[in-house]
Amino acid sequence: MKIAFYGSSLLSSYWNGAATYYRGMLSELAKRGYDITFYEPDAFDRQRHKDIEPPEWCKVVVYPATETALQTVIAKAAEADVVVKASGVGVFDDELLEGVMAVARPHAIKIFWDVDAPATLSELRGDASLPMHRVLPSLDMVLTYGGGPPVINAYEGFGARVCRPIYNALDPSTHHPVPAQTRFEGDLNFLANRLPDRESRVERFFLEPAARLPERRFLIGGNGWDDKAMPANVRRIGHVGTADHNAFNCSPLAVLNVARDSMADVGFSPATRVFEAAGAGACLITDAWEGIELFLNPDEEVLVARDGQDVAEHVAALTPERARAIGEAARQRILSEHTYARRAAEVDVLLKHEAAAKRERSLA
Repeated sequence: MKIAFYGSSLLSSYWNGAATYYRGMLSELAKRGYDITFYEPDAFDRQRHKDIEPPEWCKVVVYPATETALQTVIAKAAEADVVVKASGVGVFDDELLEGVMAVARPHAIKIFWDVDAPATLSELRGDASLPMHRVLPSLDMVLTYGGGPPVINAYEGFGARVCRPIYNALDPSTHHPVPAQTRFEGDLNFLANRLPDRESRVERFFLEPAARLPERRFLIGGNGWDDKAMPANVRRIGHVGTADHNAFNCSPLAVLNVARDSMADVGFSPATRVFEAAGAGACLITDAWEGIELFLNPDEEVLVARDGQDVAEHVAALTPERARAIGEAARQRILSEHTYARRAAEVDVLLKHEAAAKRERSLA
């Protein structure tokens, strides 16, 4: 089957946390025989910060962020067996959603793939005029990269025929143990872009522990932190490309995951960073959120913190030996249960089932 996938960016992770998810998921679907074209706009300076070149397993079409180019790429949806509009493209989101679903062929499977369901659902609750309200009942399914029962119930309450979480996962060929690098050494490393609905939690779970442990070394990577006031023992390194994520995770004593406010409220929303860190064998400390035990066992495969004091206590008590044991246990759990190969198998079943159902309906 041919898939036309309209997303933010496959080639660049610059201000684009979904890149790892797209790469892991689509590369595994390609191994299952899907012919994939990914359409991404030339926007937000991402093409100047590419992490990868167009891969063999997917054709990538980069289009100018103009009305004319938009209509050209929308028309391509008519050639696909599966049409996917992802959330958070960043330019022409509404026009893409309505456009590609309108031109999709009758037999095509129409999907909205939400990589930030809490944000999308908040918008739907707040604005009854959004195109999504009109389009949603005509879609064959909504897929999300997290959210669990609250997100499923909310989407189906808005009229979605089917909503299924396809969680973040690990691509072992991309994220794996590597030798430590001096430039990333520290006691606690944290990697995330600065976003309004994460900042207060970063202050609680990262900056507060740094202030509590002035003798320890803290490292923060990601965009937007340059002008943020931080304790003297915090070192900033800016954007970290995906090629450096393994070293970033393998070099410190531990790494930290901090969910955005909306993801923490909904729960069941492990970030890509969780699987990247576990895949590298890093000792992960995460803020507490509902559903973590579905992915990693607290105290054995991950350390869970309710607040900044918990983070500080974890760091202060952690020995290199225990950190290695936790990291290795996490790596084995993720490799056995949470790879993109497994996630792609879930999607493959959904697509084949829907394709068969459409064929039956057309013959009825």
